Amino acid sequence: MSIDTEKLAHHFGLSSNGDAPLHLGMRYDETGTFLSDPGNTVICHLKSETATEDALFDARQRYLGMSDAHGLAFTAPESLHMTLFQGVLGRRRIPGYWPENLPLDTPLADVTELMVQRLEGFAAGPDFAVELVQAVPTGLIVEGVSDADRKAMAEWRNRFADLFGYRHPDHERYQFHITFAYPISWIADERLPAWAMMLDEVTEDIRARAPVLELRAPAFCAFEDMNFFDELLVLDQKATEPSEAA
Repeated sequence: MSIDTEKLAHHFGLSSNGDAPLHLGMRYDETGTFLSDPGNTVICHLKSETATEDALFDARQRYLGMSDAHGLAFTAPESLHMTLFQGVLGRRRIPGYWPENLPLDTPLADVTELMVQRLEGFAAGPDFAVELVQAVPTGLIVEGVSDADRKAMAEWRNRFADLFGYRHPDHERYQFHITFAYPISWIADERLPAWAMMLDEVTEDIRARAPVLELRAPAFCAFEDMNFFDELLVLDQKATEPSEAA
């Protein structure tokens, strides 16, 4: 699959984007330094020392090798993950993004602790396999390999929404991804063909080397910025189901 050049230009091209990137100045600054933007989330980190990790680290280096890579703020390679369900952000306290029946001024640490309590005894959802769809300037678009995998991922998300008490407006159409970087500036139009070529090559390479992405079990995490996600509770069967001896 080749990248849609019209979509590439629309989402990342300079002439198509008059406003500054969405998270610039809140999540990171113009030097590429990440700022404090605390919250929590449910993610799947990459499995270490795997073909997937090797392929994605190599891909990240390809991005860094682009002559205009300075227009991106790259996260630490150790933080690479797929978000399964968005948690809450301390700065985003509005209905639909915050647990129902919880005051909007509740300290973030208290919200995180409450969510951990709600997850105790949570029975893990079905297993699922994930594959790369397409590399884009900010990272990788991914999805479940089969229809059964995609349904399993939706089941996890629906159960989290019910448990935590909020459902984002894009809940049903959420696009799974693995972020490499955030845009500081938009790509000059004349550079878009070079980016399209690189992104297609990265897509082909990852799909050949890691046709199924090797991810760790979903984990509820807290974070201060986009460079480290602290796993507070791993949501796998071993961690959540009682043992036979119990």
